[in-house]
Amino acid sequence: MLRLIGRRGCFSAELNTSIAFLFIDSSAILQWHRSMTTSKRVQDRSKRKRVHDLEIATEKHKVLSKVLLIFEVLKQEPQQIISIRELDQYRRQINLPKPHKISAFLRKSPKLFELYKDHRGILWCGMTKEAEGLVQEEEAIIEQQSDKAAELVTRMLMMSVDKRLALDKIVHFRRDLGLPMDFRNHWVHRFPDYFRVVHPFKPYDESEYLELVNWRSSWAMTGLERKALGGMQAPDDHVAGLLSLSFPMKFPPDYKQILSRYKGKIENFQKREYLSPYADARELKAGTLEFNKRAVAVIHELLSFTIEKRLVTDYLTHFRREFVMPQKQMRLLLKHFGIFYVSERGKRFHVFLNSAYEGSELIEKHPLTVWREKVLSFVGYRKKKETMDTLEDLQEFVDDDLLENESEYERVQVENNKHNMGSLEGDLLEDESEMEIEDVYSAYRE
Repeated sequence: MLRLIGRRGCFSAELNTSIAFLFIDSSAILQWHRSMTTSKRVQDRSKRKRVHDLEIATEKHKVLSKVLLIFEVLKQEPQQIISIRELDQYRRQINLPKPHKISAFLRKSPKLFELYKDHRGILWCGMTKEAEGLVQEEEAIIEQQSDKAAELVTRMLMMSVDKRLALDKIVHFRRDLGLPMDFRNHWVHRFPDYFRVVHPFKPYDESEYLELVNWRSSWAMTGLERKALGGMQAPDDHVAGLLSLSFPMKFPPDYKQILSRYKGKIENFQKREYLSPYADARELKAGTLEFNKRAVAVIHELLSFTIEKRLVTDYLTHFRREFVMPQKQMRLLLKHFGIFYVSERGKRFHVFLNSAYEGSELIEKHPLTVWREKVLSFVGYRKKKETMDTLEDLQEFVDDDLLENESEYERVQVENNKHNMGSLEGDLLEDESEMEIEDVYSAYRE
């Protein structure tokens, strides 16, 4: 039995006539806790807000990320071949937990991967000619888009409080921004007029940071502002300040009746002024309406930078301090589900920019998006049906249990011409789950 001594919610060590004793069966507490935390997954609590088309986009990304990770591993090998035994060391990044065989996954895409045994019976993996052509095509696209990628990285630095960001964190965005594999060692030094690598906290911290070199006023304008101006670039003397622009919204089709109840609140939110993501936000007080709306603007801008207008929510979490955003970002994303869509398939959630999608397709496709769709068309092989356009098809290709964690293909880096799969997780992912299940449930009821 658990005894709690209380008076009007405050505990006291003093004994007097007003003390009341409340006895609660500890087994009842445990039963209640289990019912709140394990009886249903978060996914089961949010079906009403699911967007089937964006769930398909999430699953396609998860399948594709495995293939891209293997591409990058093979690219780092001298002859672009690797034994299955050596490839097994990347099992966690590829996200194929035992007892599932990596060779079984590779055999599902014979148009991309070749498997063969040598005279000793050791199984090796290499790329097909089609895959080699695709890899070369990607490298060419990344090079062509390099200047634009440098602009986006510069704008991220301009949005940050100290005008610098840790390279270990920017690496998370490498594929989302279309940065090359040599991003950390070579690419960052190609644009000295934009940014430079610094070690500001030596000798206490050996970490490398990317620091802004020149502020560019013409880049200190959000995508929403440019769209409102018909696509015009900002003038060289543009100053970021207060904005009063509305955010594009798109809701699930079966939400019309419920939305009518919140029409007034949505309109008030849209009319409220907010500080530009490029303006200094140090003085904003956390938890205020102005603070939260600016945070929505920051996340909207960051998502607009990405190739697929989609990010793993953890990556946003890592930048809370740098971009002056609230601790409970998931609550913010769920609350503004007309602007953002959070896909909760697996442990690592994905957030989409709703207005960027029509069904499961991006409205405006980056050249790398087109390339990735091409790669996905080579994945799998079926005699009757060679496309995977439903959740059932995707789950048939790779068992759902294999998709619990996001593949970290972003972590493949070139270090002195050797492959280095050093983990970037560290303590960054300790706070991966920002909300308890009860909090998520409450957010969905709001």
